[in-house]
Amino acid sequence: MNKRHDPGHGAPPLAAPYESNASIAEVADRLRHAGAVAVLTHSKPDGDAVGSTMALVRTLRLLGKQAQGVFIPPWNPRLEPIVLDTPVVHVRHGCFDHPPLANADCVAIVDTGSWNQVSDARAWLAPRREDCIVIDHHAHGDADIAGVRHIDARACAAAELVARVCKDLLGLGSFTGFPPDIAEPLYLGLATDTGWFRHSNVTSGALRLAADFIDCGVDHNRLYRLIEQSDSPRRLRLLRRALERLELIDDDRIAIIALDRHAIDECQATQDELGGLTDLPQTVGSVRAVAVLTELEPGLTKVSMRSKAVDPPESPVDVNRVAQTLGGGGHLHAAGAKVHAPIDEAKRRAIEALRRGMRP
Repeated sequence: MNKRHDPGHGAPPLAAPYESNASIAEVADRLRHAGAVAVLTHSKPDGDAVGSTMALVRTLRLLGKQAQGVFIPPWNPRLEPIVLDTPVVHVRHGCFDHPPLANADCVAIVDTGSWNQVSDARAWLAPRREDCIVIDHHAHGDADIAGVRHIDARACAAAELVARVCKDLLGLGSFTGFPPDIAEPLYLGLATDTGWFRHSNVTSGALRLAADFIDCGVDHNRLYRLIEQSDSPRRLRLLRRALERLELIDDDRIAIIALDRHAIDECQATQDELGGLTDLPQTVGSVRAVAVLTELEPGLTKVSMRSKAVDPPESPVDVNRVAQTLGGGGHLHAAGAKVHAPIDEAKRRAIEALRRGMRP
């Protein structure tokens, strides 16, 4: 064949679709037959990531297996009480020289299926693809990250899916049979990924599951105080600065906050204290979409986006699609991206993308 006229020659293979190829029962069976399991999640793990990781590690250890959690920085210290004495390893940023659980014959990846979110572990994970299992509730990711995938974007949190896996592993008839130290991190995952049951991803199933976990002995008030009422004075200074930088544009329908390194460093804010800034502008009735930009380093800007649920016939802004145009992704009402550009240029791109997303 004349390769010059072969339209397929040299073309990169089409990426496999990011979708499930295994049921909850099949995932549980795979874990049940593993000897040692490393449980990994995305960098800068949040409540859902940490909760899902801890619940799965504890379930596996309850079954007598070797299991260890793996966290990629930056780490939020207020989540430390969720970990307690459960075996975990905190890898150094950009360094996987000493792999966790060297004898692991299975790796479970929870709350992500994106290479970008586990880039520090890519060299370690890639050769183990067929031994990797993804349990995720995001609509977009990389299918080649794991040979076994259970993905359900209808779930409000990864913890909802991990709860089903743990229930199968433990052979329980209902979720009310979970030990408290497994129910608690799962409840944390549900609560934090739904904004403490305020966001549009809350379902009747999520509320029933949360109620079951409370019946297991979970203390809702304790967890809320731990996560939402443990701010430092630095955090208040950062909130003040964020409000000073707040811009409302397009008839006050789009809210923008841009914080450069100088503003962040002036407040002495840590990385974990930068979260949640998207909540502030959403209290304005006219606002439909929010973008918060934080300068990570010169030429690299993080963009966090949120949109409100709206009443028909109006359609919500799909910030997942907006973020994809910036190289990121997420959910319908919550998404983000890292833009390789100075913060002013990233801001311009984010505004343009949101304006396009606002159009019918």
